[in-house]
Amino acid sequence: MYISYKKLWKLLIDRNMKKKELAEKSGVSTYTLSKMGHNESITTDILVRICKALDCGLHDICEIERNNISNTK
Repeated sequence: MYISYKKLWKLLIDRNMKKKELAEKSGVSTYTLSKMGHNESITTDILVRICKALDCGLHDICEIERNNISNTK
């Protein structure tokens, strides 16, 4: 399983907001947003800062997705 931020990117499109604007409004670095673009892990503190900046909840910006790769031993 991994975390997906597809909902965040869609929300930004719906609000006509660029990632740079989100970085400025939330105080999150563009490097961190780049990590999110690759579905890498970030701290919950950063997620909360993004939610505050966008006035939304965690469920509005991310979700857990299952990998389609099965592990065999």
